[in-house]
Amino acid sequence: MLTTMSSTEPRLFAPGDGATPPELAGRDAQQAVLSRCLGDLVRGSAPPHNVVLVGPRGNGKTVLLNWFKAACMDANSVEVLALTPRDIPAPQALMDALLPRRGLAKLLPRKVGIASVGSAEWAPTGSRWRSLAKELAGRCRRKPLVVLLDEAHTLSLDVGGALLNASQQARAEAPFLLVLAGTPGLPTHLNAMDTSFWGRLGEGLLGVGRLTEAAARDALVKPFARHGVAIDPEALATVIESNQHYPYFIQLWGDALWQEHLANPNARLTTAATAAMQGAVAVRVAEYYEGRYQELAADGLLSAAAAVAPLFQGSTDGTASNQEIDSALVAAGIEDAADRFAACEGLNRLSYMWRPPGQLPPVLWSVGIPSLTTYILEHAPESGTMV
Repeated sequence: MLTTMSSTEPRLFAPGDGATPPELAGRDAQQAVLSRCLGDLVRGSAPPHNVVLVGPRGNGKTVLLNWFKAACMDANSVEVLALTPRDIPAPQALMDALLPRRGLAKLLPRKVGIASVGSAEWAPTGSRWRSLAKELAGRCRRKPLVVLLDEAHTLSLDVGGALLNASQQARAEAPFLLVLAGTPGLPTHLNAMDTSFWGRLGEGLLGVGRLTEAAARDALVKPFARHGVAIDPEALATVIESNQHYPYFIQLWGDALWQEHLANPNARLTTAATAAMQGAVAVRVAEYYEGRYQELAADGLLSAAAAVAPLFQGSTDGTASNQEIDSALVAAGIEDAADRFAACEGLNRLSYMWRPPGQLPPVLWSVGIPSLTTYILEHAPESGTMV
């Protein structure tokens, strides 16, 4: 059983929404791109592109945003503004966030308008109008600005269009950077905002998926090693196989093993410690999978999820082509091409499977979490609601 820590004992791992892990492993490529963008801003220049982080839930997109926020704050010469769509539900709220009024300006009337390019406008005086992009550029000339927007796949289309267009224009005139993070449905959502230039990101479109085996090991071994604790190879192999290289599960395992270490202090974590924690971790994982199962059921996607599951089951790094996915859905009775397309987009939106960016053709689908496919096959009804 999991032990209960006292308030004086440290928590080394903290599995949760965006909690910073003790070791940010396997994200060197993403950190390098973000660091180059920060370097441009520190030098007073706008980066050549904005940044979009996209990947299934639980892989550490929010962690990367928090890491970059800290890096920007350390630079001191760069302002950083962290937002979620809940903070900017309407264009007026977007303007209030990007262009905070000071002093008497707070008493002046403001008005929202959407120009032909989709940029919101406000009135800093009673008779003078300026575009959001122009005012944003003016702010950035005084001090470079980074805007971090998490959960961007839930951003309203009107606010998103205004933000993306203002970002494009402001970045052409001043040191500004917009970093968006969202689930695999984010690119489709951005396309709906009629701002096609967002897709010309080059290296700025970054996939954030499960870790490599080496990075998964580092994420566990290095934090324990800093506290003088080693993990036996056999125990580590068991944990790595169980966590599927999925960052959230790695944190679950790390937290469980750390609590076991605190309850039974030892310089080594053995297979016995792993076995002692296996059941408790399995409960947490099953609860997580049940939540994902219910999401798929609510969207009528259980049959589609079960149909494609065998393509990924049993392989940590399994992939499937569009043709293989399509054939599996046809075999499951989803005969209409539009319904199969909707099923793929739905599974992508819910992070069940996704297409990591940066691939050369043919573009292959990857599974969000391999062991989730087993859970779906074991629990989905033989016949369910089709898309």
